[in-house]
Amino acid sequence: MADDDELFVDQNDVEGTASGVWSRMLAGNRRFAEGKPEHPNRSAEAREAVVDTHEPDAAVLSCSDARVSPDIIFDAGIGDLFTVRTAGQVIDDAVIASLEYAVDVLGVRLLVVLGHQNCGAIKQAVKEYDALLHDLTADAEDSLMAADSIADLDERILNAESLMLRTVGFSIWQAHESELESTEDFERVHIARTIEQLVEQSESIQRALADDRLMIVGARYQLDTGKVEVLSF
Repeated sequence: MADDDELFVDQNDVEGTASGVWSRMLAGNRRFAEGKPEHPNRSAEAREAVVDTHEPDAAVLSCSDARVSPDIIFDAGIGDLFTVRTAGQVIDDAVIASLEYAVDVLGVRLLVVLGHQNCGAIKQAVKEYDALLHDLTADAEDSLMAADSIADLDERILNAESLMLRTVGFSIWQAHESELESTEDFERVHIARTIEQLVEQSESIQRALADDRLMIVGARYQLDTGKVEVLSF
């Protein structure tokens, strides 16, 4: 029979794991969605306590949409979340460097890629994607010619002048290739592709994943309900 000490699990250890942090964040989101936020760690004392220390629980890469504030959505407090925000959660060298800092220097165990409902960046990318399709197929005399004119559509998107088309637009192309046509599907596919890009482009994040020092989660915030949809890929 095991000793009592072997059966005892330190709750601080559990909450310090990536899964524990994510569970705590989802609990905060439930409070927010139900209109019962606790606003933890936002007092003057909490502010003063982190003046000389910076130990966030998680890093969040999210859209810069004013309706999508991770600290509010997850009912988090000062110093809890290391947030990086861009339109459509598009990544570049600065984004990757910031997230690598969070992982390697600050020691976060969890990275959340957070998209959202009714994303303006997705809508803009769809417009540019449709405009490109129209330009490529406008002179096609039949469906066969139209198909030939977009045979290299993925390369044209990746080489487009528009940053939004090159980044978010490629996610739209991927969704269409999988016969996914709704805006919600575009948002989910773009979140998945963002995670894929982060792992591909960052050796630091690759090492952290291989060493079990990091967990990456994809999620989509629903503006109408306030709930965070957890995505599985």
